[in-house]
Amino acid sequence: MAKLSTDELLDAFKEMTLIELSEFVKQFEDTFGVTAAAPVAVAAAPAAGGGAAGGDAAAEQDEFDVILEAAGEKKINVIKEVRALTSLGLKEAKELVEAAPKVVVEKVDKAAAEKAKDALEGAGATVTVK
Repeated sequence: MAKLSTDELLDAFKEMTLIELSEFVKQFEDTFGVTAAAPVAVAAAPAAGGGAAGGDAAAEQDEFDVILEAAGEKKINVIKEVRALTSLGLKEAKELVEAAPKVVVEKVDKAAAEKAKDALEGAGATVTVK
């Protein structure tokens, strides 16, 4: 296998979705026995989001945000799912869940957004996709 340069690796990562990157990080951690610590929490949705775009834009929308509205009764399970969907550490995931409503996954395709929504709802959370 040819060795990839740092720039080639970064280009490959730029083309991946957040869920794909999260899965890569998990596999990397398992393969090398390390833990990737997330230095910051997931950024909140922009205040002036696409809400004013109108009905036609909704039909053409190709990027979605998964928003955690409430953790529900099984907060620990929701924290585990947030960690699985993102590369957040335990503390950051707990803070995100406790500060709901918060964006968990930003700007992903519809399939990835639905997968994340199903996973969070399966853990007992209330979730919206915008």
